[in-house]
Amino acid sequence: MNILVTGAAGYIGSVVVSELIQNNHTVVALDDLSLGHKNAVHPQATFVQADLSAYNQVEKVFSTNSIDAVIHLAGQSLVGESMQNPGKFFRANIINGLNVLEAMHHNGVHKFVFSSTAAVYGEPQQVPLTEDSVCNPINPYGASKLYFEKILPWYLSAYGIKYMILRYFNAAGATDTLGESHPVESHLIPIILETALGLRPALELFGADYDTKDGSCVRDYIHVSDLATAHIKALAHIEQPQHRVYNLGIGHGYSNIEVLEAARKVTGVSIPSTLSPRRPGDPPILIANADRARSELGWTPHHQKIEPIVESAWLWRVNHPTGYID
Repeated sequence: MNILVTGAAGYIGSVVVSELIQNNHTVVALDDLSLGHKNAVHPQATFVQADLSAYNQVEKVFSTNSIDAVIHLAGQSLVGESMQNPGKFFRANIINGLNVLEAMHHNGVHKFVFSSTAAVYGEPQQVPLTEDSVCNPINPYGASKLYFEKILPWYLSAYGIKYMILRYFNAAGATDTLGESHPVESHLIPIILETALGLRPALELFGADYDTKDGSCVRDYIHVSDLATAHIKALAHIEQPQHRVYNLGIGHGYSNIEVLEAARKVTGVSIPSTLSPRRPGDPPILIANADRARSELGWTPHHQKIEPIVESAWLWRVNHPTGYID
């Protein structure tokens, strides 16, 4: 298939593009480069710089390319920022997505894979979380993703746009050539590794009084290459899915302190840390039940332990000390 990937120059997007090309798809890689890096995009992809908030630019991408399916990863994802500037997140994650759906409708494209998030669940009422768990997001980021999820069934019934919703838990790790490099870093593992490299004075751990085994937040970490593989599986099953919503995670979690200890072991560096109060909008535990993806999509994450995930991120960072900056 010829697949349009939005957010293609980002951390997850670049790995998805690479995985698609390795599986003999052709790719139109769209990004506005506000957060992504053009040199992270696979050279065999057709790169288009466009702003999803401008419908005429989105329409032009569809009218000038033969597109069979869309993988929509573009959006805003910083939980803390969403608490301070919710409008930015609702515009980016809902209105921009609507521009993509409208352009798909007007150009006869009927396959859509949506990058969603475990943040739609909010404070878990059960652990692990299933796709049928109550969705009650506690931050605008999660709310914006959930609202967009609710739009998709209407585009299916009105226009026949078949969709898959992939609810990511915590993406982490790196491939040999592609890794995590953000202008403003908010993810735990790269922050830990920046501290190990001496780029930060200490790791700031937010919250030590959660109802968890060591008082710090617990998260389900999924390797970015396993996430990319899930998109291939979703596209292959999009015509006749038993369900349209799938959790993507490994099914068990690691606390912030456990991740820090894993990084100390991997790097051989005694990484300093400090404790700070909880951040608003952070649930204590997020762990996926991904049995549905395993049974219906035939997807199995290959990376099950935190140390190899951290090690892959560390090796990429050591080999790319400035990220994607030449």
